[in-house]
Amino acid sequence: MPHTFDEVCNSALALPCSPTLLPRLAETLVSDDADLMDLAKLIEVDPVLASSTLRLANSAYFGAAPVETVPDAIMRLGARELYRLAAVSLLGRWMTIELNGYRWEASDFCRTSVITGLATEVLAEETGRVEGSAAYTCGLVHQIGKLPIAFCCAEEFNDIRQYRENHDCTWLQAERGVLGFSYADVSKGLLAEWQFPKAFVEVADPEADFTELSDADRCLAAHVHAAHHLAAALGLGQGEDAFFYTLRDDLLLEFGLEPELLEGALPLVFDRASRLLRERLAIGEITF
Repeated sequence: MPHTFDEVCNSALALPCSPTLLPRLAETLVSDDADLMDLAKLIEVDPVLASSTLRLANSAYFGAAPVETVPDAIMRLGARELYRLAAVSLLGRWMTIELNGYRWEASDFCRTSVITGLATEVLAEETGRVEGSAAYTCGLVHQIGKLPIAFCCAEEFNDIRQYRENHDCTWLQAERGVLGFSYADVSKGLLAEWQFPKAFVEVADPEADFTELSDADRCLAAHVHAAHHLAAALGLGQGEDAFFYTLRDDLLLEFGLEPELLEGALPLVFDRASRLLRERLAIGEITF
C-alpha cells in the first residue's frame, strides 16, 4: 500500500540528525542580547558542528595561527560565515542520505539545496528587501520534503512520471495526483514540526496562493522562487523534476526581481557556490 502523508513525515522526523538546532542558532545570531559564549554553547551541543567550525577556522583560507576553542573560531569566522557553515553542516548530514528518488546522483539534493540557498542570499543582497540569513536558510530548506518522499515513495515514481506526461502538468501536481500530497506538503509539515518561522512554512509550496501573506512574507516567497529558477538554470545537482514547474513572473516582478537582475546574479551565485563546495560543486559525494 502507498504510504500516507503522516507516514512520510514521521519517517523524516525519526531521523537522528534532523536540523532542530538551526532555528535556535538563527534566533541567537540575530538577537541583540546574544554574546559569543551563547553561540559557543549552542554550537558545542552538536559535536560535528563544533568540529566543522574549528576545521573551517583553521583552514588555509584564513592563513592565520590555529585556534583551539569554539569561541576563538567564532571570532575568526564572523557571524555570517559561521551561519553558512552551521546551516550546511546541520542540514547536510540529513541531505546526503543516499536515495535514488528524482534520479539523483550522490549528494545531488544537498548540492542543489545549498546552491538555492546561496542564490536566495545573493538576490536578497541585490534587492535589499530580505534579510540575508533568513533568505539563505529559507532557500536551503524549502524543498526538504523531497527526501522523505524519495525514501518512502520510490515505487510510485514511475506512476508520477507517467501522470505528469499524460496530464502535461507540473511535478508537484503529478505527485498530488498519484500520492495525494507532494514534497511541498511534506516540507511544510516538517518545517512546522521543527519550529522554523511560519514564513518558511508558507513559502515551501511554490504553487500556493500567497495573496493572504504579509508583504514581507510574499517578498521572501518571491526571492526563494527566483532562486529556485537560478539553481535550475545552473543545472548543478538538479533532479528530474527541475524544469517541470511554473515560473511565477507576476510574483517576481512585484518585488523587483526582473530578468536583468536574475541574469546578473547567476555568476555571483556560481562564484559563491564554487567557494563553498569547491571540487564537489558539480559532482561527487559531499561529507560533513
